[in-house]
Amino acid sequence: MTDGRIPPGWRSMTIDELKSDADAAIAIGPFGSRMKANCYVVSGVPVIRGNNLSDTRSFRGDFVCISEATADSMRSSNVFADDLVFPHRGAIGEVGIVPQDGKRYMLSTSLMKLSCNRRLVSPQFLFYFFRSVSGRHELLKYASTVGTPGIGQPLTSLRSIRVQLPPRAEQDRIADILGSLDDKIELNRRTNETLEATARALFKSWFVDFDPVQAKLEGRQIAGMDKAAAAIFPGSLQDSPLGKIPKGWRVATMPEVLEINPVRSLRKGAIAPYLEMSNLPTRLPRAVAWENRPFGSGTKFMNGDTLVARITPCLENGKTAYVDFLGDGQVGAGSTEYIILRPKPPLPTTFAYYLARNEDFRQHLITNMTGTSGRQRAPADSLNSFRIVVPPENLARHFGEFTANVLAQIKTNDEEAKELATARDSLLPRLLSGELSPQS
Repeated sequence: MTDGRIPPGWRSMTIDELKSDADAAIAIGPFGSRMKANCYVVSGVPVIRGNNLSDTRSFRGDFVCISEATADSMRSSNVFADDLVFPHRGAIGEVGIVPQDGKRYMLSTSLMKLSCNRRLVSPQFLFYFFRSVSGRHELLKYASTVGTPGIGQPLTSLRSIRVQLPPRAEQDRIADILGSLDDKIELNRRTNETLEATARALFKSWFVDFDPVQAKLEGRQIAGMDKAAAAIFPGSLQDSPLGKIPKGWRVATMPEVLEINPVRSLRKGAIAPYLEMSNLPTRLPRAVAWENRPFGSGTKFMNGDTLVARITPCLENGKTAYVDFLGDGQVGAGSTEYIILRPKPPLPTTFAYYLARNEDFRQHLITNMTGTSGRQRAPADSLNSFRIVVPPENLARHFGEFTANVLAQIKTNDEEAKELATARDSLLPRLLSGELSPQS
């Protein structure tokens, strides 16, 4: 319905009417003085922060933890399965739902919560309401954008929000439809994380720890390796400036085997894909969002290039990408704070990406950062002194073939997830307004 009316059998209710009967059903996170960094422990009750919210029902990223005793002392800020959480400061307009994993969680200082009366409303349905344009509008209606974005009187504002509700069983059907799409998106993402972890582990095993050579020296079978690859590794080590390395391999400086900031041509004013620093991934290889804009200045790159953020805190956070979203021969642009890497043949293009994900490489850049506090950056020429162990051509080719398949599968999964998200976001307003029945 788009004319202000609601479908037959639906009800209009406020969040205050939909909250559970539990104490602190609507509550805010603890004051900052009660939740300081010295409260954090290695394991315990996970603390939900704004950066843990995602574009699906799943939480994302790493959690900090507090002790059970600390969580007990702030029970009104504890959250459990199916509670909704909302930032009232910072990333306002976002929403998360606590997973049904048997754990209790803790709100950070910038979040508030809602425990639902499940006889009246499906928490999952309400989650998708707040994911919709109208739900986000309600959350943002009382927001101030002066300084750090925030909601004035956040709990009062949350209580006053009005929701159009279909019958309870229909809420569940709507949530199931949208949730099944979210679940498939998350499955693709988890699959990609596994693929990426496998490729990184392979790079470290072959080119840093030399595990296959060590296995041959000790007379062990090389676990999980096909015979063709195993045969390429020598059965002995030799001395080098970097210590013991596989016999027949060599040590080289980066400029000998990789191009650093290779020259790319892009006319000023030409429309080209532009990759913002905010869209450079921290965990996975692919950037999944970019925009076309007139080129003014910045770094230039092509498919097969690796981008490494060189400025704090992006470098420390692991912002790195393998470029695969451009057309054949197309040149893209990005931040001046990128270092571009491109292996020289016979090393495969993926070698630079997995090298850039390696801890030794990252620490070299971090220790060579210069500049004032908060604006430190690693100069590209600091890589001139970084030395790597270069494998023989046949092994490099073998690694390239394996990782090319990994990255191709990751790209396929990403593109499918994007199509699923588009379908979900198209269905969302139609289902929540009654325009489309979940039974149709």
